[in-house]
Amino acid sequence: MKKNIIKTVFITLLIVGLTGCSESYFDVNTPSGTAEPKQLRISDLLAPVIYRTMYGQLYSGEQAFGNYTQYFVGQGGTAVGETTASGLWSSIYLYALPNLKTIKEKADEVGAIHYTAVADILTAINLGIAADTWDNIPYSEASFGQENLFPSFDSQQSIYTEIFSLLDGAISALQTTDNSGIVPGSEDLIYGGDTSKWLRAAYTIKARYQLHLVNKGETSASDVLTTIANGFSSNDDDFQMFFDDKNINPWYSQEILARNTGNFHNDIASQFVSSMNGDYYPFESGSVEIDPRLSIHADNSGEAEWKGFVSGGGGLAPDDTDGNVQFVEGGYYTSIDSPIVLITYAEALFIKAEAAFLANGGTTTSVGSTTEAYTAYMDGIAASMEMFGADGTDYMADTAIDVGEGSLMLHHIMKEKYIHNFLNPETFVDYRRYNFSDEVFTGLTIREEEDSDGDYAGEWFTRASYPSTELNRNSSVVEANQQTPVTPVWWQQ
Repeated sequence: MKKNIIKTVFITLLIVGLTGCSESYFDVNTPSGTAEPKQLRISDLLAPVIYRTMYGQLYSGEQAFGNYTQYFVGQGGTAVGETTASGLWSSIYLYALPNLKTIKEKADEVGAIHYTAVADILTAINLGIAADTWDNIPYSEASFGQENLFPSFDSQQSIYTEIFSLLDGAISALQTTDNSGIVPGSEDLIYGGDTSKWLRAAYTIKARYQLHLVNKGETSASDVLTTIANGFSSNDDDFQMFFDDKNINPWYSQEILARNTGNFHNDIASQFVSSMNGDYYPFESGSVEIDPRLSIHADNSGEAEWKGFVSGGGGLAPDDTDGNVQFVEGGYYTSIDSPIVLITYAEALFIKAEAAFLANGGTTTSVGSTTEAYTAYMDGIAASMEMFGADGTDYMADTAIDVGEGSLMLHHIMKEKYIHNFLNPETFVDYRRYNFSDEVFTGLTIREEEDSDGDYAGEWFTRASYPSTELNRNSSVVEANQQTPVTPVWWQQ
Protein backbone atom coordinates (compact mmCIF):
# COMPACT_ATOMS: atom_id res chain seq x y z
CA MET A 1 0.00 0.00 0.00
CA LYS A 2 2.81 2.39 0.86
CA LYS A 3 4.50 1.94 -2.54
CA ASN A 4 1.26 2.48 -4.44
CA ILE A 5 0.58 5.63 -2.46
CA ILE A 6 3.92 7.21 -3.19
CA LYS A 7 3.87 6.30 -6.87
CA THR A 8 0.51 8.05 -7.13
CA VAL A 9 1.97 11.16 -5.55
CA PHE A 10 4.97 11.54 -7.78
CA ILE A 11 3.39 10.56 -11.09
CA THR A 12 0.49 12.92 -10.55
CA LEU A 13 2.68 15.67 -9.17
CA LEU A 14 4.56 15.89 -12.46
CA ILE A 15 1.26 16.55 -14.21
CA VAL A 16 -0.37 19.08 -11.94
CA GLY A 17 2.29 20.54 -9.71
CA LEU A 18 1.78 24.01 -11.17
CA THR A 19 -1.76 23.81 -12.48
CA GLY A 20 -5.00 25.21 -11.19
CA CYS A 21 -3.57 28.70 -10.82
CA SER A 22 -3.16 30.03 -14.35
CA GLU A 23 -5.41 33.03 -13.78
CA SER A 24 -4.96 33.68 -10.10
CA TYR A 25 -2.78 35.44 -7.61
CA PHE A 26 -1.03 32.11 -7.12
CA ASP A 27 0.12 32.20 -10.75
CA VAL A 28 3.63 31.16 -11.74
CA ASN A 29 5.13 30.51 -15.15
CA THR A 30 3.42 27.34 -16.33
CA PRO A 31 5.87 24.99 -18.06
CA SER A 32 5.04 23.71 -21.53
CA GLY A 33 3.29 20.36 -21.42
CA THR A 34 1.63 21.03 -18.09
CA ALA A 35 -2.01 19.96 -18.12
CA GLU A 36 -4.74 22.55 -17.92
CA PRO A 37 -7.34 22.11 -15.17
CA LYS A 38 -10.07 21.21 -17.67
CA GLN A 39 -8.01 18.23 -18.83
CA LEU A 40 -7.83 16.74 -15.36
CA ARG A 41 -10.17 14.70 -13.24
CA ILE A 42 -10.73 15.51 -9.59
CA SER A 43 -8.85 12.36 -8.67
CA ASP A 44 -5.79 13.58 -10.60
CA LEU A 45 -5.48 16.59 -8.31
CA LEU A 46 -5.98 15.17 -4.84
CA ALA A 47 -2.75 13.20 -4.41
CA PRO A 48 -0.34 16.08 -5.22
CA VAL A 49 -2.36 18.45 -3.04
CA ILE A 50 -2.06 16.08 -0.09
CA TYR A 51 1.62 15.56 -0.79
CA ARG A 52 2.34 19.31 -0.89
CA THR A 53 0.25 19.94 2.21
CA MET A 54 2.11 17.33 4.22
CA TYR A 55 5.61 18.00 2.85
CA GLY A 56 5.26 21.77 3.21
CA GLN A 57 4.26 21.70 6.87
CA LEU A 58 6.04 18.66 8.23
CA TYR A 59 9.37 19.09 6.50
CA SER A 60 9.83 22.51 4.85
CA GLY A 61 8.26 24.46 7.72
CA GLU A 62 9.65 22.25 10.46
CA GLN A 63 13.22 22.86 9.26
CA ALA A 64 13.06 26.19 11.10
CA PHE A 65 10.33 25.53 13.64
CA GLY A 66 11.95 22.32 14.92
CA ASN A 67 15.07 24.34 15.69
CA TYR A 68 13.01 27.06 17.41
CA THR A 69 11.32 24.44 19.59
CA GLN A 70 14.66 22.74 20.29
CA TYR A 71 13.83 19.33 18.94
CA PHE A 72 17.10 19.65 17.07
CA VAL A 73 19.98 22.03 16.45
CA GLY A 74 22.08 22.55 13.37
CA GLN A 75 25.20 20.42 13.07
CA GLY A 76 27.44 21.23 15.99
CA GLY A 77 24.71 22.90 18.06
CA THR A 78 23.74 25.89 15.93
CA ALA A 79 20.49 27.79 16.44
CA VAL A 80 18.75 29.27 13.42
CA GLY A 81 17.77 32.91 13.23
CA GLU A 82 15.00 34.72 11.41
CA THR A 83 13.20 32.61 8.79
CA THR A 84 10.90 33.33 5.85
CA ALA A 85 9.74 29.69 5.62
CA SER A 86 9.74 30.21 1.84
CA GLY A 87 9.42 26.51 1.09
CA LEU A 88 6.24 26.36 3.13
CA TRP A 89 4.89 29.48 1.41
CA SER A 90 5.50 27.91 -2.01
CA SER A 91 3.81 24.67 -0.99
CA ILE A 92 0.73 26.55 0.17
CA TYR A 93 0.39 29.26 -2.48
CA LEU A 94 1.87 27.69 -5.60
CA TYR A 95 0.70 24.11 -5.18
CA ALA A 96 -1.89 23.40 -2.49
CA LEU A 97 -4.40 26.24 -2.49
CA PRO A 98 -4.74 26.72 -6.27
CA ASN A 99 -5.30 23.03 -6.85
CA LEU A 100 -7.71 22.83 -3.94
CA LYS A 101 -9.69 25.64 -5.55
CA THR A 102 -9.85 23.62 -8.77
CA ILE A 103 -10.89 20.47 -6.90
CA LYS A 104 -13.76 22.33 -5.26
CA GLU A 105 -14.90 23.85 -8.55
CA LYS A 106 -14.91 20.46 -10.25
CA ALA A 107 -16.57 18.77 -7.29
CA ASP A 108 -19.30 21.41 -7.14
CA GLU A 109 -20.05 20.90 -10.83
CA VAL A 110 -20.96 17.23 -10.25
CA GLY A 111 -22.23 17.41 -6.68
CA ALA A 112 -19.31 15.41 -5.25
CA ILE A 113 -19.86 16.72 -1.73
CA HIS A 114 -17.39 14.38 -0.05
CA TYR A 115 -14.62 15.55 -2.37
CA THR A 116 -15.56 19.11 -1.49
CA ALA A 117 -15.41 18.23 2.20
CA VAL A 118 -11.93 16.74 1.90
CA ALA A 119 -10.81 19.82 -0.07
CA ASP A 120 -12.25 22.09 2.63
CA ILE A 121 -10.38 20.21 5.36
CA LEU A 122 -7.12 20.46 3.42
CA THR A 123 -7.75 24.16 2.76
CA ALA A 124 -8.29 24.72 6.49
CA ILE A 125 -5.04 22.91 7.25
CA ASN A 126 -3.08 25.05 4.80
CA LEU A 127 -4.67 28.29 5.99
CA GLY A 128 -4.01 27.31 9.58
CA ILE A 129 -0.27 26.75 9.20
CA ALA A 130 -0.01 29.88 7.03
CA ALA A 131 -1.75 32.14 9.56
CA ASP A 132 0.17 30.63 12.47
CA THR A 133 3.43 31.20 10.59
CA TRP A 134 2.97 34.69 9.11
CA ASP A 135 -0.07 36.10 11.00
CA ASN A 136 -1.86 38.10 8.26
CA ILE A 137 -1.94 36.31 4.90
CA PRO A 138 -3.52 36.63 1.42
CA TYR A 139 -6.68 34.59 0.95
CA SER A 140 -10.04 36.24 0.24
CA GLU A 141 -8.64 38.36 -2.65
CA ALA A 142 -5.99 35.89 -3.68
CA SER A 143 -7.75 34.38 -6.70
CA PHE A 144 -9.06 37.42 -8.58
CA GLY A 145 -6.28 37.20 -11.19
CA GLN A 146 -5.85 40.26 -13.41
CA GLU A 147 -8.71 41.99 -11.63
CA ASN A 148 -6.57 42.43 -8.53
CA LEU A 149 -2.83 42.07 -8.88
CA PHE A 150 -2.19 43.44 -5.40
CA PRO A 151 -4.55 41.60 -3.06
CA SER A 152 -4.92 42.74 0.49
CA PHE A 153 -4.01 40.42 3.33
CA ASP A 154 -6.60 38.88 5.63
CA SER A 155 -6.07 39.18 9.37
CA GLN A 156 -5.21 36.07 11.31
CA GLN A 157 -8.47 36.51 13.22
CA SER A 158 -10.52 36.42 10.02
CA ILE A 159 -8.54 33.42 8.77
CA TYR A 160 -9.43 31.53 11.93
CA THR A 161 -13.09 32.34 11.31
CA GLU A 162 -12.71 30.89 7.82
CA ILE A 163 -10.95 27.78 9.17
CA PHE A 164 -13.86 26.99 11.47
CA SER A 165 -16.35 27.68 8.69
CA LEU A 166 -14.54 25.30 6.33
CA LEU A 167 -14.32 22.57 8.95
CA ASP A 168 -17.95 22.94 10.00
CA GLY A 169 -19.00 22.72 6.35
CA ALA A 170 -16.88 19.60 5.87
CA ILE A 171 -18.32 17.99 8.99
CA SER A 172 -21.84 18.60 7.74
CA ALA A 173 -21.08 17.29 4.25
CA LEU A 174 -19.37 14.14 5.51
CA GLN A 175 -22.46 13.30 7.52
CA THR A 176 -24.56 13.54 4.36
CA THR A 177 -24.91 10.83 1.71
CA ASP A 178 -22.94 11.57 -1.46
CA ASN A 179 -24.98 10.45 -4.46
CA SER A 180 -22.59 11.75 -7.11
CA GLY A 181 -20.76 8.47 -7.63
CA ILE A 182 -17.49 10.43 -7.50
CA VAL A 183 -15.77 9.85 -4.17
CA PRO A 184 -12.16 9.76 -2.98
CA GLY A 185 -10.35 6.45 -3.43
CA SER A 186 -6.73 5.35 -3.68
CA GLU A 187 -5.66 8.88 -4.62
CA ASP A 188 -6.47 9.80 -1.01
CA LEU A 189 -2.98 9.33 0.44
CA ILE A 190 -4.19 9.67 4.02
CA TYR A 191 -7.28 7.50 4.46
CA GLY A 192 -7.78 5.75 1.12
CA GLY A 193 -11.23 7.25 0.73
CA ASP A 194 -12.53 6.37 4.21
CA THR A 195 -14.80 9.36 4.84
CA SER A 196 -15.55 8.30 8.42
CA LYS A 197 -11.89 8.90 9.22
CA TRP A 198 -11.97 12.24 7.41
CA LEU A 199 -14.95 13.18 9.59
CA ARG A 200 -13.07 12.35 12.79
CA ALA A 201 -10.05 14.22 11.40
CA ALA A 202 -12.17 17.34 10.81
CA TYR A 203 -13.34 17.30 14.42
CA THR A 204 -9.82 16.72 15.75
CA ILE A 205 -8.30 19.49 13.64
CA LYS A 206 -11.09 21.83 14.70
CA ALA A 207 -10.34 21.06 18.37
CA ARG A 208 -6.65 21.80 17.75
CA TYR A 209 -7.48 25.23 16.34
CA GLN A 210 -10.03 25.94 19.07
CA LEU A 211 -7.33 25.20 21.65
CA HIS A 212 -5.10 27.81 20.01
CA LEU A 213 -7.66 30.48 20.95
CA VAL A 214 -8.52 29.48 24.52
CA ASN A 215 -5.88 31.68 26.16
CA LYS A 216 -6.98 34.49 23.82
CA GLY A 217 -10.54 34.15 25.14
CA GLU A 218 -12.00 33.53 21.68
CA THR A 219 -13.00 29.94 22.52
CA SER A 220 -13.37 28.02 25.76
CA ALA A 221 -11.85 24.81 27.05
CA SER A 222 -15.39 23.43 27.19
CA ASP A 223 -15.74 24.12 23.45
CA VAL A 224 -12.61 22.07 22.84
CA LEU A 225 -13.93 19.18 24.93
CA THR A 226 -17.22 19.15 23.04
CA THR A 227 -15.42 19.00 19.70
CA ILE A 228 -12.73 16.48 20.60
CA ALA A 229 -15.39 14.05 21.83
CA ASN A 230 -16.15 13.42 18.15
CA GLY A 231 -12.50 13.22 17.10
CA PHE A 232 -10.00 10.41 16.66
CA SER A 233 -10.84 7.17 18.45
CA SER A 234 -7.66 5.11 17.95
CA ASN A 235 -4.20 5.21 16.39
CA ASP A 236 -5.79 3.90 13.19
CA ASP A 237 -7.13 7.44 12.68
CA ASP A 238 -3.68 9.09 12.59
CA PHE A 239 -3.34 11.63 9.77
CA GLN A 240 -0.11 10.47 8.11
CA MET A 241 1.50 9.87 4.73
CA PHE A 242 4.08 7.17 4.04
CA PHE A 243 7.06 7.11 1.69
CA ASP A 244 8.79 4.13 0.09
CA ASP A 245 12.24 2.94 -0.96
CA LYS A 246 12.06 4.76 -4.30
CA ASN A 247 10.62 8.02 -2.99
CA ILE A 248 12.33 8.37 0.34
CA ASN A 249 11.28 10.17 3.48
CA PRO A 250 12.80 13.70 3.54
CA TRP A 251 13.98 13.41 7.16
CA TYR A 252 15.84 10.23 6.24
CA SER A 253 17.46 12.13 3.37
CA GLN A 254 18.30 15.21 5.45
CA GLU A 255 19.49 13.52 8.62
CA ILE A 256 20.76 10.05 7.71
CA LEU A 257 21.95 10.16 4.11
CA ALA A 258 23.40 13.65 4.57
CA ARG A 259 25.31 12.65 7.70
CA ASN A 260 26.56 9.41 6.17
CA THR A 261 27.92 11.30 3.16
CA GLY A 262 29.59 14.08 5.15
CA ASN A 263 27.00 16.75 4.44
CA PHE A 264 25.17 19.17 6.71
CA HIS A 265 22.65 17.59 9.06
CA ASN A 266 21.04 18.33 12.39
CA ASP A 267 21.72 16.99 15.87
CA ILE A 268 19.25 16.37 18.70
CA ALA A 269 18.76 19.28 21.11
CA SER A 270 19.16 19.08 24.87
CA GLN A 271 15.60 20.27 25.53
CA PHE A 272 14.24 17.14 23.87
CA VAL A 273 16.81 14.78 25.37
CA SER A 274 16.63 16.21 28.89
CA SER A 275 12.85 15.84 28.86
CA MET A 276 13.34 12.10 28.28
CA ASN A 277 16.58 11.01 29.99
CA GLY A 278 15.64 11.80 33.58
CA ASP A 279 17.34 15.21 33.79
CA TYR A 280 14.15 17.26 34.03
CA TYR A 281 11.91 14.49 35.38
CA PRO A 282 14.08 12.11 37.46
CA PHE A 283 12.67 8.60 37.40
CA GLU A 284 11.77 7.25 40.82
CA SER A 285 11.14 3.52 40.41
CA GLY A 286 14.69 2.37 39.77
CA SER A 287 13.52 0.39 36.72
CA VAL A 288 13.55 3.22 34.17
CA GLU A 289 16.65 5.00 32.87
CA ILE A 290 15.28 6.77 29.82
CA ASP A 291 11.95 7.30 28.12
CA PRO A 292 11.72 4.26 25.76
CA ARG A 293 10.77 6.55 22.88
CA LEU A 294 14.14 8.34 22.99
CA SER A 295 16.06 5.54 21.27
CA ILE A 296 13.35 5.35 18.59
CA HIS A 297 14.24 8.88 17.51
CA ALA A 298 17.84 9.32 18.60
CA ASP A 299 21.19 7.58 19.04
CA ASN A 300 24.09 8.28 21.41
CA SER A 301 26.54 5.78 19.89
CA GLY A 302 26.20 3.46 22.86
CA GLU A 303 27.63 5.90 25.40
CA ALA A 304 26.52 5.67 29.02
CA GLU A 305 24.82 9.06 29.08
CA TRP A 306 22.45 10.80 26.70
CA LYS A 307 23.68 14.36 26.16
CA GLY A 308 21.68 16.57 23.85
CA PHE A 309 23.13 19.68 22.24
CA VAL A 310 22.38 23.06 23.82
CA SER A 311 20.68 25.32 21.28
CA GLY A 312 23.38 27.73 20.09
CA GLY A 313 25.83 26.15 22.52
CA GLY A 314 28.68 25.41 20.12
CA GLY A 315 28.33 21.65 20.34
CA LEU A 316 28.15 21.38 24.12
CA ALA A 317 25.66 19.56 26.30
CA PRO A 318 24.13 21.21 29.40
CA ASP A 319 27.02 19.93 31.56
CA ASP A 320 29.57 21.68 29.28
CA THR A 321 30.84 18.42 27.82
CA ASP A 322 30.37 17.47 24.19
CA GLY A 323 26.86 16.61 23.05
CA ASN A 324 26.50 13.08 21.72
CA VAL A 325 22.93 12.60 20.48
CA GLN A 326 22.07 12.41 16.79
CA PHE A 327 19.09 11.28 14.75
CA VAL A 328 18.96 7.49 14.78
CA GLU A 329 19.17 5.59 11.53
CA GLY A 330 16.08 3.44 11.08
CA GLY A 331 14.01 5.56 13.47
CA TYR A 332 10.28 6.12 13.31
CA TYR A 333 10.76 9.28 11.25
CA THR A 334 14.21 8.51 9.84
CA SER A 335 13.74 5.32 7.84
CA ILE A 336 13.49 5.31 4.06
CA ASP A 337 9.76 4.61 4.16
CA SER A 338 8.86 6.51 7.35
CA PRO A 339 5.68 8.56 7.43
CA ILE A 340 5.28 12.24 8.05
CA VAL A 341 2.45 12.88 10.49
CA LEU A 342 0.12 15.84 10.77
CA ILE A 343 -2.05 14.99 13.78
CA THR A 344 -2.61 11.82 15.78
CA TYR A 345 -4.90 10.10 18.25
CA ALA A 346 -2.29 10.64 20.97
CA GLU A 347 -2.28 14.39 20.31
CA ALA A 348 -6.09 14.34 20.44
CA LEU A 349 -5.86 12.85 23.93
CA PHE A 350 -3.34 15.49 25.03
CA ILE A 351 -5.66 18.16 23.61
CA LYS A 352 -8.43 16.63 25.72
CA ALA A 353 -6.19 16.47 28.80
CA GLU A 354 -5.15 20.12 28.51
CA ALA A 355 -8.71 21.28 27.83
CA ALA A 356 -10.09 19.33 30.79
CA PHE A 357 -7.32 20.70 33.01
CA LEU A 358 -8.13 24.27 31.96
CA ALA A 359 -11.90 23.75 32.15
CA ASN A 360 -11.44 22.76 35.79
CA GLY A 361 -9.80 26.13 36.48
CA GLY A 362 -6.25 24.92 36.03
CA THR A 363 -3.43 27.40 35.50
CA THR A 364 0.23 27.17 34.57
CA THR A 365 1.15 26.59 38.22
CA SER A 366 -1.94 24.95 39.77
CA VAL A 367 -1.76 21.40 41.15
CA GLY A 368 -4.40 18.72 40.72
CA SER A 369 -7.20 18.20 38.24
CA THR A 370 -10.10 15.94 37.30
CA THR A 371 -10.32 12.27 36.49
CA GLU A 372 -11.15 13.24 32.91
CA ALA A 373 -7.93 15.25 32.54
CA TYR A 374 -5.77 12.62 34.19
CA THR A 375 -7.22 9.70 32.24
CA ALA A 376 -6.68 11.55 28.96
CA TYR A 377 -3.10 12.34 29.99
CA MET A 378 -2.27 8.71 30.75
CA ASP A 379 -4.19 7.41 27.72
CA GLY A 380 -2.26 9.86 25.56
CA ILE A 381 1.04 8.41 26.76
CA ALA A 382 -0.22 4.88 26.10
CA ALA A 383 -1.34 5.82 22.58
CA SER A 384 2.03 7.44 21.92
CA MET A 385 3.90 4.33 23.06
CA GLU A 386 1.71 2.16 20.85
CA MET A 387 2.16 4.41 17.84
CA PHE A 388 5.96 4.41 18.15
CA GLY A 389 6.13 0.71 18.97
CA ALA A 390 7.64 1.27 22.41
CA ASP A 391 7.06 -0.73 25.60
CA GLY A 392 5.87 1.92 28.01
CA THR A 393 4.87 -0.36 30.87
CA ASP A 394 7.63 0.59 33.31
CA TYR A 395 7.68 4.21 32.19
CA MET A 396 3.97 4.68 32.78
CA ALA A 397 4.18 2.98 36.18
CA ASP A 398 6.98 5.28 37.37
CA THR A 399 5.67 7.87 39.82
CA ALA A 400 7.50 10.63 37.94
CA ILE A 401 4.96 9.96 35.18
CA ASP A 402 2.01 8.39 37.01
CA VAL A 403 1.69 11.33 39.38
CA GLY A 404 -2.00 10.86 40.18
CA GLU A 405 -4.80 13.27 39.40
CA GLY A 406 -4.27 15.13 42.68
CA SER A 407 -0.71 16.05 41.63
CA LEU A 408 -1.21 16.58 37.91
CA MET A 409 0.15 19.88 36.61
CA LEU A 410 -0.01 21.48 33.19
CA HIS A 411 3.69 20.88 32.61
CA HIS A 412 3.16 17.11 32.86
CA ILE A 413 0.64 17.21 30.01
CA MET A 414 2.67 19.57 27.85
CA LYS A 415 5.88 17.61 28.36
CA GLU A 416 4.24 14.46 27.06
CA LYS A 417 2.66 16.32 24.15
CA TYR A 418 6.05 17.86 23.33
CA ILE A 419 7.72 14.44 23.30
CA HIS A 420 4.99 12.83 21.26
CA ASN A 421 4.84 15.62 18.66
CA PHE A 422 8.52 15.32 17.75
CA LEU A 423 9.14 17.08 14.40
CA ASN A 424 5.65 18.56 14.31
CA PRO A 425 5.25 22.35 13.87
CA GLU A 426 2.29 22.31 16.27
CA THR A 427 4.85 22.50 19.08
CA PHE A 428 5.85 25.98 17.88
CA VAL A 429 2.21 26.97 18.44
CA ASP A 430 2.24 25.43 21.93
CA TYR A 431 5.40 27.33 22.88
CA ARG A 432 3.87 30.60 21.76
CA ARG A 433 0.49 29.94 23.38
CA TYR A 434 2.26 29.80 26.74
CA ASN A 435 4.84 32.49 25.93
CA PHE A 436 7.78 30.04 26.08
CA SER A 437 7.17 29.53 29.80
CA ASP A 438 9.55 27.23 31.65
CA GLU A 439 6.70 26.63 34.11
CA VAL A 440 4.85 24.90 31.28
CA PHE A 441 7.86 23.54 29.37
CA THR A 442 10.22 22.41 32.10
CA GLY A 443 13.86 23.38 31.60
CA LEU A 444 13.21 25.54 28.55
CA THR A 445 15.77 28.30 28.02
CA ILE A 446 16.31 30.57 25.06
CA ARG A 447 19.04 29.78 22.56
CA GLU A 448 22.57 30.81 23.38
CA GLU A 449 24.32 33.17 20.98
CA GLU A 450 27.96 34.04 20.43
CA ASP A 451 26.99 37.55 19.41
CA SER A 452 24.92 38.83 22.33
CA ASP A 453 24.49 42.17 20.52
CA GLY A 454 23.10 40.57 17.36
CA ASP A 455 19.60 41.15 16.03
CA TYR A 456 16.94 39.69 18.34
CA ALA A 457 19.45 38.23 20.79
CA GLY A 458 17.64 37.19 23.94
CA GLU A 459 14.23 37.23 22.21
CA TRP A 460 12.13 34.28 21.11
CA PHE A 461 11.16 34.11 17.45
CA THR A 462 7.37 34.09 17.15
CA ARG A 463 6.69 34.22 13.41
CA ALA A 464 8.26 34.02 9.98
CA SER A 465 8.92 37.05 7.79
CA TYR A 466 7.26 37.17 4.38
CA PRO A 467 9.38 35.60 1.60
CA SER A 468 11.30 37.93 -0.69
CA THR A 469 9.31 36.68 -3.69
CA GLU A 470 6.14 38.01 -2.08
CA LEU A 471 7.79 41.27 -1.13
CA ASN A 472 8.89 41.79 -4.73
CA ARG A 473 5.48 40.90 -6.15
CA ASN A 474 3.21 42.76 -3.75
CA SER A 475 5.55 45.08 -1.90
CA SER A 476 3.19 47.77 -0.62
CA VAL A 477 0.75 45.27 0.88
CA VAL A 478 3.49 43.09 2.35
CA GLU A 479 5.26 46.07 3.91
CA ALA A 480 1.99 47.15 5.52
CA ASN A 481 1.66 43.74 7.18
CA GLN A 482 5.29 42.95 7.90
CA GLN A 483 6.28 42.79 11.56
CA THR A 484 9.52 41.86 13.24
CA PRO A 485 10.06 38.11 13.68
CA VAL A 486 9.72 38.54 17.46
CA THR A 487 6.34 40.31 17.31
CA PRO A 488 3.57 38.07 18.69
CA VAL A 489 0.91 36.87 16.29
CA TRP A 490 -2.72 37.84 16.95
CA TRP A 491 -3.68 34.94 19.18
CA GLN A 492 -0.59 35.53 21.38
CA GLN A 493 -1.54 39.15 22.11
